[in-house]
Amino acid sequence: MSGPNGDPNISADDGIINDDDDFGDEEEYEAINTMLDQINSYLDDLEDRNDSLNGKLHELMESNRQARLEFRAQLQGSQSQEEQSPAEGDPSSPDKGDPDADCGDSK
Repeated sequence: MSGPNGDPNISADDGIINDDDDFGDEEEYEAINTMLDQINSYLDDLEDRNDSLNGKLHELMESNRQARLEFRAQLQGSQSQEEQSPAEGDPSSPDKGDPDADCGDSK
């Protein structure tokens, strides 16, 4: 008959394998529980930091969106203001007082 690990002529009933170390098992379980508690604590801290960073990211994105909207409004406002009243002496804008200015006719 082979033993529990496939060894010939060795059985668990022979007393060679001793698993009656209950006191050591309790210490091992306590150590494992302590490690799991530490890991859980680290994970909770990591989750809190992640939530904080996520909130800051959303605030930054919202601030960026507001800044872009304000910048677009300023650009559109300045463009519409330039279209309504072009600067005097601006060579790119036609002189409204002289109707022949665009024609290029010289008299």
